[in-house]
Amino acid sequence: VQLQASGGGLVQAGGSLRLSCTASKRTFSSLTMGWFRQAPGKEREFLAVISRTGGSTYYADSVKGRLTISRDNAKNTVYLQVNSLKPEDTAVYYCAADFTWALLDITWAGETKYDYWGQGTLVTVSS
Repeated sequence: VQLQASGGGLVQAGGSLRLSCTASKRTFSSLTMGWFRQAPGKEREFLAVISRTGGSTYYADSVKGRLTISRDNAKNTVYLQVNSLKPEDTAVYYCAADFTWALLDITWAGETKYDYWGQGTLVTVSS
């Protein structure tokens, strides 16, 4: 499975962005999809995960309310809407995928849960 993230860029604080991640496989609907980010000098951080159908989501407490994960299985794409951007949101944003079906909970915050990773898209928030 190849994942291609896009949609990053330079944005002013308070603005919004919608990141996209497109998968190569026609079996996209069998993938649980997640988003992570890594800020300069920091470890990779879990943001959100969405179930195969999109009917279930799970968010990190630190971003709940500002981020929305969604997917369009017809387009093999998962999205991450980020609102009220802050300079501390500056990071490389990664999408990740796994074929495992399981209840979405804190275990999906672990990087090792995912077998497939995109290359990342850089988001820079200016103050």
